Amino acid sequence: MKTNEDVALIFDIQGFSVHDGPGGRTLIFFKGCPLSCTWCSNPEGECRNREVMFREDSCQRCYNCVEQCPEQAITLAQDGAITFDRARCQQCESLRCVEYCYDSALGIAGKYYTQQALMRKIERDRRFWGSGGGITLGGGEMMTQYKFAARFLEQCHRNYIHTAIETSGYASWSHYQEVLKHTDWVFVDIKHMDDARHREGTGVSNTLILENIVKMAQHRDAFRLIPRVPVIPGFNDDDQNMQATACFLQQAGLTEVNLLPFHRLGASKYTQLSRQYEFAHTGSLTQNALLAMKAHFEAKAIRCYVGSDTPF
Repeated sequence: MKTNEDVALIFDIQGFSVHDGPGGRTLIFFKGCPLSCTWCSNPEGECRNREVMFREDSCQRCYNCVEQCPEQAITLAQDGAITFDRARCQQCESLRCVEYCYDSALGIAGKYYTQQALMRKIERDRRFWGSGGGITLGGGEMMTQYKFAARFLEQCHRNYIHTAIETSGYASWSHYQEVLKHTDWVFVDIKHMDDARHREGTGVSNTLILENIVKMAQHRDAFRLIPRVPVIPGFNDDDQNMQATACFLQQAGLTEVNLLPFHRLGASKYTQLSRQYEFAHTGSLTQNALLAMKAHFEAKAIRCYVGSDTPF
């Protein structure tokens, strides 16, 4: 099945969230991302296709998956362990192996939703949102399926549902214009101010991202815009980068920022996807270090919220 304005590929829907926007939220995670951030806590959101996730600790080694795999992408190591050829796995449309895994060791990251099905899904959470609550589209990168997102956001507004998006900022401005027509809040990432370092950590240039943030700032009367900085130890947590980020926000006329402390909550997903997690041994930042970063922004009269402290 192909995604379009009527069908989207979504890898998770989380209700009862009190983050990523005001009130209670339902978070919708779109599959596909043009960035390849080495610290990403949702690696299953990067690929634009459905993927098999393997929880080895649940596997009873019945080997039904090996027999049922139409691409012969699942094989056995000499010790009997199951291994995946992910390149071949990506060619599979049926993912039949999951159906024949009776121990739930295999799962699928990605489910197709129509506009109508997704609206029915979120309407079940509506009574829990409270005053000002609603939905937040994220990912992955929700802009990879912007046509669906734009139409869905419009439907939400027609149904008096508050809307927010979380985005990397890496998409065509003309696409953002479609999405922002019916968006109440925008969270946009700034991962590094230095273009070379940004390419090293994410695989793409930051030029388009910064240009889009400036353009969003010029339209911020139409929506609340909160830049976010995922603070990654050893990558962007130095004083020079924080100062440069504060200067950029000040020049863009923005007055608030959200620092997101590093965590390793997505580490197990890398194992399930047969991938190496480069930050497996990276420690969390201290509170004093985060407060020192906060001071750089406050010195520029920019309100700085750490973690989930954003006043909704």
